[in-house]
Amino acid sequence: MTEPFSRRRQEAEIAFGKIQTPSTPRDRAFDELDMIKAAGEEKTLRLREARLAKELQDKLASKPTRL
Repeated sequence: MTEPFSRRRQEAEIAFGKIQTPSTPRDRAFDELDMIKAAGEEKTLRLREARLAKELQDKLASKPTRL
């Protein structure tokens, strides 16, 4: 015969079940928005770095060279 789980085990199973519930459409929408925002921030960072590198390159190229 199988013995019933202890009270602590039952509470743990319930808590774990709540964590494992499928996400709601609202949660998925927010996750998608977060991913879009993160991708935009990464792109902005790459573009900023490229712009600063080009500005530095242009600045160095426009300096007169001393002999």
